[in-house]
Amino acid sequence: MLSFLLSRVDSGGFAVVASYRSDDLHRRHPLRRQVAEWSRLGGVERVNLSPLADDDVRSLVKQLVPGGLPESELSAVVARAEGNAFFVEELVSAAAEPGTFIPADLADVLLVRLDRLDDDARQVVRAASASGRRVSHDLLEATSGLSAEALDHGLRGAVEMNVLVAERGAYAFRHALLGEAVYDDLLPGERARLHARYVAVLRDGSARGTAAELARHARLAMDRVTALQASVRAGNEASAVGGPDEAAYHYQQALEILSGDLARGDGGDLGDHGIDLSKLVVKAADALVTSGDPERAIAVIGEQLERLPTDAPDTWRARMLSAQAAAIYITEVDNEIDPVILSAQAVALAPLGENGLRARVLANHAKILAAYGRYDEAETAGVDALEIAERLDFHELASDAITTLSGLKKAGPKEGLRAALEEAINRAVESEALDAELRGRFLLGRSYEDWGEFDEAERWFASGIERATDAGVPWAPYGFEARWQLSWIHLVRGEWDRALDLFVVEGPVPPPIPRAMLNSMRLQILQHRGDDVTARVGGLRPFWRREGAVAIHAAAIEMIGAGRRDEPEAAVASYDEAVAVLSRIWHEWFSARIRLAAVTIGVLADAMAHRSGAEREVLVKEVDRLHTDGHIVLDRYTDPSGHWGPEGRAWVKRLDAETLRARWRSGLDAPPLEVLVETWRETETLFADFGHVHELAVVRTRLAGILRASGDLAGARELGDLARAAAHELGARPLLDELQAIGSAPAARAAETTATLTAREREIIGHVADGRTNGEIARMLFISAKTVSVHVSNILAKLDASGRTEAAAIARRRGMLD
Repeated sequence: MLSFLLSRVDSGGFAVVASYRSDDLHRRHPLRRQVAEWSRLGGVERVNLSPLADDDVRSLVKQLVPGGLPESELSAVVARAEGNAFFVEELVSAAAEPGTFIPADLADVLLVRLDRLDDDARQVVRAASASGRRVSHDLLEATSGLSAEALDHGLRGAVEMNVLVAERGAYAFRHALLGEAVYDDLLPGERARLHARYVAVLRDGSARGTAAELARHARLAMDRVTALQASVRAGNEASAVGGPDEAAYHYQQALEILSGDLARGDGGDLGDHGIDLSKLVVKAADALVTSGDPERAIAVIGEQLERLPTDAPDTWRARMLSAQAAAIYITEVDNEIDPVILSAQAVALAPLGENGLRARVLANHAKILAAYGRYDEAETAGVDALEIAERLDFHELASDAITTLSGLKKAGPKEGLRAALEEAINRAVESEALDAELRGRFLLGRSYEDWGEFDEAERWFASGIERATDAGVPWAPYGFEARWQLSWIHLVRGEWDRALDLFVVEGPVPPPIPRAMLNSMRLQILQHRGDDVTARVGGLRPFWRREGAVAIHAAAIEMIGAGRRDEPEAAVASYDEAVAVLSRIWHEWFSARIRLAAVTIGVLADAMAHRSGAEREVLVKEVDRLHTDGHIVLDRYTDPSGHWGPEGRAWVKRLDAETLRARWRSGLDAPPLEVLVETWRETETLFADFGHVHELAVVRTRLAGILRASGDLAGARELGDLARAAAHELGARPLLDELQAIGSAPAARAAETTATLTAREREIIGHVADGRTNGEIARMLFISAKTVSVHVSNILAKLDASGRTEAAAIARRRGMLD
């Protein structure tokens, strides 16, 4: 429970202290009344002697508002209160009052200190309030209207009264809300005159400042021309230093000014400002996409297209339509707009001949066509874009087109694709085409990932993450996707802590969709470790229609959770809802449907033992439907490479194995035991080839249960030991509980002392004892690293060793090493 202290110094100089608990706040709001009373008496010195952490502020808000606040309002309260419990309470009380800037009671308390200042100090503080939280001495001197001596006198008084603090050659308000209260207390005419002074000195160079500062003061001084030009310059400056969030804000501010005047049809009072609206719109959209908010980019372009006058140039529409199509194609929103059609319209409107706009529109069109599997058309558009870009020496556009054309080589051997992509990446680096470089690194990583070559995939994804982070755009397209794919690889390989580390990124909070994607991956790991994540995964539902990856992973989490609650119907409902959403985003027979069907059938198989005969018949019908769904996907799967990777092969076999297990447990049309066991053996092999540590342990656990029920206790014990070793290493408590439930227990130590290794295992443990890695062993023995990994897992289980070093020691002690 949180507690708060409030103190003042009374007229006799004695400290008066009151203590409150958070439950008191929730019932009676005593801090507000106490501070209001003390403010009338005078002398409020200190509120909340130690600032609260942000998490504590959020906790306090939840107690003050049981129903909670929207995230945007909650974040604003956290930022403005700066850990002050009284300010939190006051801001929360005002959150439901539209238009309230600072609650009246709080403003009264904050302005008590202003009343104690002399005229010079009051004038300084008022001038400072117009600048924002922090202001340089030069700016204050140029805008306050005071002489140098009077300014120094006023500053000293404001600092001594704890209104301002000196920091790094400038001055800031002791608390942000204090500055807001002072500014709010100014008359409208006073504000306008102060901002006009700031505009004058910033524009003529009397004092140093940024374009962003000039834009803000110009807007508030109603100087629209200066505000427009300074906002565009501020956006350009932010983009140049890797600040896409800030750039997007400034560009959108400029759009509000410019589009409002254009809508009137006469240019308003802006005159000849020399700014192309369509280029400004695209700049804003590009900044939003780079900051990780493509949905907002789509909306901004849509708004501006609707506002365009009927006589707007075709070049404007072409540029904006192409940018909107490009933003739509990188999202997976349930959107009725077809980006291919939109992009084709842009191509039709773009001027013919050799010009930069046509090259850009064609390059975007090629990317979009390729993403939708229209490879021949993509090649034609890409070649045309490349020819124009090279003749005009547009190196960045040329790199973009080359990267697209290189990706089209996936219809041939993978070696050709990889060589072409590496060449494209090198060219993008030389021409400083960051977007093309990130896309190339991502595509190369995906090529290795699709073939289960995780070491190389990790290398390329990590390089993309590093490049995006160094450039200050960790949420940019393909920079974030590389982070997402690498976290998935870590999850598959059982490197869960490394995956969780990737979810922590320094800097601003991730945009909503990337945050939801990372959260869906994080919740999978937590669920595998035994946490009940039901409530948290429910919070991802609003994102299903906005990003297909969230729907896939969140639906699987929901299904597994339903299985643990013994609610098979809920698992089927999650499957059907996910399929409905993803069919609209992609197409009805998307490949991940196989995995979703297999997971759901596994839940139904587990539920059979607790159902009546009639209920089992209903569940078996659902199993048959889901199994059919999965095989329709397989029949209709198309890929230009003709490759069905190790992940796909593993889940297809798992679909069949779970179906047979469901029938076996239902007793209805049960398969022959040898068919059931053989199918699960094949599933084990394929998941070992795939390299998914947790799912391999799940498969071994279920196969162990089948073998134990059939009387093969030795086989069940061997598989159970392998699954248990993996579960212990992962910290997967549910798997350990499942092993215990099927009657699998660790083999007795006495029995394990006689464990024998196969000839191949003895060979491998010898190399392990010599300190060689799995990759080195694989190259020496001419086998895959995955096969070595499986052998090492088997050795650890047989020797009851917790790691490679212990296994080598045990083998040496027992004379197993040659």
